[in-house]
Amino acid sequence: MQKGSPILHGEMDALENAGRLKGEVYKGATMYTTLSPCHMCTGACLMYGIKRVVMGENETFIGGEDLLRSKGVEVINIKSGQCKRMMDKFIKKAPKEWFEDIGEVEDDNEGEKEADIPEDLDSEGSEAEN
Repeated sequence: MQKGSPILHGEMDALENAGRLKGEVYKGATMYTTLSPCHMCTGACLMYGIKRVVMGENETFIGGEDLLRSKGVEVINIKSGQCKRMMDKFIKKAPKEWFEDIGEVEDDNEGEKEADIPEDLDSEGSEAEN
């Protein structure tokens, strides 16, 4: 959503805005997020050696929390009602943008969401033969 970029989530934006820093700066950093970090943002936190992630809530979305923990990152969920209400309001106002941002599509029939898998891929992830 930020700058029209599909990959500029809050965590990525924070890292970009921090600029080029020495590695030890990241290793002493805490990443603050509204939601549980998606897998892309989880990877960025791991790549830069961030040792603590504090999230507002994870009821709306659960990302790579277990992976972060398995790599020794301290993960703190403050379970903020304010963050939850903010996300509920955003999703209600802009569901298309929400599902696009998390890489999923909304199933209009049941209100459920399903993974957005290109039609030209078979169930194993390889290109389907024509």
